[in-house]
Amino acid sequence: MKRPQAVTDLVDELKKLPGIGQKTAERLSFFMLRGTTERAEKLAQAIQNVKAKIILCSVCHGITERDPCDICQGPNRDHTQVCVVEEPHDVYVLENMGQYKGVYHVLMGVISPLDGIGPSELTIQQLKEKVEKGGIQEVILATNPNMEGESTAVYISKVLKPYPVKVTRIARGLPIGSDIEYADTVTLLKSLEGRSEML
Repeated sequence: MKRPQAVTDLVDELKKLPGIGQKTAERLSFFMLRGTTERAEKLAQAIQNVKAKIILCSVCHGITERDPCDICQGPNRDHTQVCVVEEPHDVYVLENMGQYKGVYHVLMGVISPLDGIGPSELTIQQLKEKVEKGGIQEVILATNPNMEGESTAVYISKVLKPYPVKVTRIARGLPIGSDIEYADTVTLLKSLEGRSEML
């Protein structure tokens, strides 16, 4: 027996989300089907709000509802220290530690020649321009400890070598091949504390 088209359409859309396969998409679809209309409307509204209200910060490239973001314009932030991360959600993972008081720079990905992503597709040039302006004393490279993250960190350290700025790399408390978003707070804190200078 064929499922109703509306359910099939919902399953197909949910499968396009990262980490959602056929079975999970079906479970979510039937969960929504059993829920109230109000719950479905709230979910739909939340998705629409994200698309309508969220923008990229012109300073750090993180996500925000106002530009510049709260972190970039925070008077209690250390603007001499910039933590470089791959994606906007990495900012919130690091912020949840409650220990880091500097600012951020989001690359919007990593160098990945196999996927056709080179340095020019990332915000490396903008990072270089920030450093050129002066005032930054340390750039912390907090890319993921996998092949692409490591090669991106090495590339950035070479780009910044001519400038009088300390370039450090978070410690290897994070397992190779893992993502920052899945790390526990203690491991992440130790990685940040044990960062080393990029030579």
